[in-house]
Amino acid sequence: MTEKPISIRDVAERAGVSPGTVSNVLNGSRPVNAALAQRVREAAEALGYQADRAAALLRTGKARIIAVLVPDLDNPFFTAVVSELEANLRDQGYELIVASSRGETEVEQSRLAAMLAWRPAGLVVIPSSDEFPARALIEKANVPYVIADRITHDPAADTVSVDNEDAGAIGMRHLVENGHRDILIAASILRLANIRERCAGAGAVAESLGLPPPTIVETGGDFGLASSRLAEWLGKNPAPTAILALTNFTTLGALSALAERGITIPGSISLVGFDDYAWMRARATPLTAIRQPIEEIGQAIWSRLKARIDGDTSPPAHIQLKCTLQARASIAPPAPRKGI
Repeated sequence: MTEKPISIRDVAERAGVSPGTVSNVLNGSRPVNAALAQRVREAAEALGYQADRAAALLRTGKARIIAVLVPDLDNPFFTAVVSELEANLRDQGYELIVASSRGETEVEQSRLAAMLAWRPAGLVVIPSSDEFPARALIEKANVPYVIADRITHDPAADTVSVDNEDAGAIGMRHLVENGHRDILIAASILRLANIRERCAGAGAVAESLGLPPPTIVETGGDFGLASSRLAEWLGKNPAPTAILALTNFTTLGALSALAERGITIPGSISLVGFDDYAWMRARATPLTAIRQPIEEIGQAIWSRLKARIDGDTSPPAHIQLKCTLQARASIAPPAPRKGI
């Protein structure tokens, strides 16, 4: 005999609350005391309760789903943002679906179309390019959305990003303060506005101090390309005294290229990395890094998206957060020039 499905009433009885309270907790429709909400979730888990999402979709016309599209699921920055988003929305009764555009506009279009077919309550997009042609699909679907990280400077959409010019500036300033003048910037993809802005911030610091502009090497968007292109450049040019890497993949690429050529950090070259992960702190020579505020980014994205889902019609908000420099042991004064 087929067992009767667990209902909201069963969960309410086990938790000692009303069915309405269970619904408020599991659907995030109204705030509930934290201890009471935890009791409801524990009761639902113990009973194996599964919410009827199809019924909810029929009632409201929208699924309690937030769709997130990122350029690359191999990139730890993007996955960290997704993880932080999930932590924010889960307690309000929303589920998360995630897809990757692989950094290609055509794939981005098809992934967005597939996600919109789920009729999500809201959408978060980190675009594959500055142009972001797929935005027309979202507008046509009339789904609340937030653009994050790679900002298209479109005043019609809520955006959340870091101050990329300032991020590049603080890395360059730290190197200059430690005596460096011959600095190589490892940039990933210069057609992306956020990377160009980081380069511009670094260049502005050099210009303000009367220093020569830093050399910029475009490494490509993944670790393998970054490693090979930097190794090739180092093989053909006099080594700089310092490298400023502008993404986590260019940081890894720089480390790999330097190791390949037997160049030590910071004895021969100083290195500032980008993003700040545990492995950077766990190295024998802990890595100085520019930290993006992941928690604040996730919270800001969800705050704006939830406000739109709840009917906020105020003008688009453009939230820009500050990065910080985590100074560690990978920076030293320039080594005497003996050739490497």
